[in-house]
Amino acid sequence: MKVLNFGSLNVDYVYQVNSILIPGETQASTDRKIFCGGKGLNQSIALAKARVTVYHAGMIGEGGEILLEACRENNVNTKFIRQISGPCGHTVIQVDKNGQNCILLYGGANRSITREFADEVLEYFEKGDILLLQNEINELDYIIERASQKEMKIFLNPSPYNDNLKKCDLNKVGMFLVNEIEGGQITGEKEPDKILEKFKEMYPKASVVLTLGGDGSMYQDETGICRQNIFKVKAVDTTAAGDTFTGYFIASILDGMKQAEGLRMAAKASSIAVSRPGAAASIPLRDEVMKALGEDL
Repeated sequence: MKVLNFGSLNVDYVYQVNSILIPGETQASTDRKIFCGGKGLNQSIALAKARVTVYHAGMIGEGGEILLEACRENNVNTKFIRQISGPCGHTVIQVDKNGQNCILLYGGANRSITREFADEVLEYFEKGDILLLQNEINELDYIIERASQKEMKIFLNPSPYNDNLKKCDLNKVGMFLVNEIEGGQITGEKEPDKILEKFKEMYPKASVVLTLGGDGSMYQDETGICRQNIFKVKAVDTTAAGDTFTGYFIASILDGMKQAEGLRMAAKASSIAVSRPGAAASIPLRDEVMKALGEDL
């Protein structure tokens, strides 16, 4: 079984601020750092650090060499990453003194996916292989349709949630990985249990991973629901918390772990990631996660 992550690659410009800016406000930042990021790249690196062999497909633009290098350094297969002319995808991120963030995203090269490129990539994969997607690239609806025709297992993190997702046939998704905001946007519900209940009604064949920030996480499939609390740490930067969780939970599935064990491992990995600055750079290695879990017993 091969794992393909067809997703974004961004350069993250991270500014430290006392508080997240409000409309009309000007504030001096206390620091700026440049990191490799993008939900796609973060999740590929999380998978790789969790010991999953993962292929990343996507586009980088000018200045994107550091993204390609980051993938290679972290053992992500770059066979399907292409460089084109024009600006690279990037973000401007504010991180406040409590570790909370807000993110301004510019798609750049990530919005240059063609159907021909999608076909070229998917030709390498077959029935039963896993396709992981987010919503930071274009042609998402086409990629879902073609992957479904090949009977790949489609895992979707519908972030950021916007009208592009309305063009996608989400009935073809086998697993949704959402936070409570995205879950609410898809279902119209606010309470976690109601979000999961609505997901079951809307997409009865799909399983759902629902992350709830400080309230932990939940997993639902046809057998029922399991829950996991967070591991409390001092947050430094929450930017890649969800991506770390996604990568580690998918790794647990591939390893044949029970859902409760997978949620626990993913929660521990996320707790380590938020205690460090940056996105991809903050994601821990599998050995570190397992050692920390052992110390908690």
